[in-house]
Amino acid sequence: MRSLSSWRRLTLIRVLSICGSPTPGSSTEILLGAIAQAIVDNVKSDRVQRSSVQLNELDFVGCQACGESPAPEFCFLDDEARVVLRKLAQADCVLFGTPIFFDSVSSQAKAFIDRCCCFRPADFDTDSSDRQKVFPVRLARRRPGAMVLISGEQGWFEGARRCVAGFLEWVEVVNEGVVKFVSSDHRIAGQVRDCPETLEEANRLGRHLADILKREHAKS
Repeated sequence: MRSLSSWRRLTLIRVLSICGSPTPGSSTEILLGAIAQAIVDNVKSDRVQRSSVQLNELDFVGCQACGESPAPEFCFLDDEARVVLRKLAQADCVLFGTPIFFDSVSSQAKAFIDRCCCFRPADFDTDSSDRQKVFPVRLARRRPGAMVLISGEQGWFEGARRCVAGFLEWVEVVNEGVVKFVSSDHRIAGQVRDCPETLEEANRLGRHLADILKREHAKS
């Protein structure tokens, strides 16, 4: 018979937030936190293991295009990104946020996204035209998730949205929604605090994710 502690570990819902903003206290960080907190509030809190990653605080390098699978790891490079890759593989819900730089994601976000290449490592020896054989899926399940995008008044969301959407698909995350915020002054960190409508949008998305997680984990 399993002990109570081992059973609790098996039934934990692991929520991972990944923030690509270089700014402490950013609107990206705040909205990711609001979504995650809504999940905790709407699922029994003792069942949720919540963790967050600030990519700007990590010491890691960009993808080196090794050209082969690093299995059983998700990357050959042994730096601080490797720990996050493991967390990403184990997460039951993934939240990813980034400010928009040059109509795309931040450099921190892009460097990490590239490091996730070997969640579907290319098989260069196959003659198949089947995408699933050329880029075999390593994770056995898909997880719910969402994205947060922050822009200035002249920003264009679609470039960043496509990048993050492709990333989520690559790592077996179903995108359940996007929270966008337009900052009127880039000099003010966390300006979204003064926008209750956007904060409520984040809360609604968190509640939606909580409902999905409760249904999925009720089956386990």
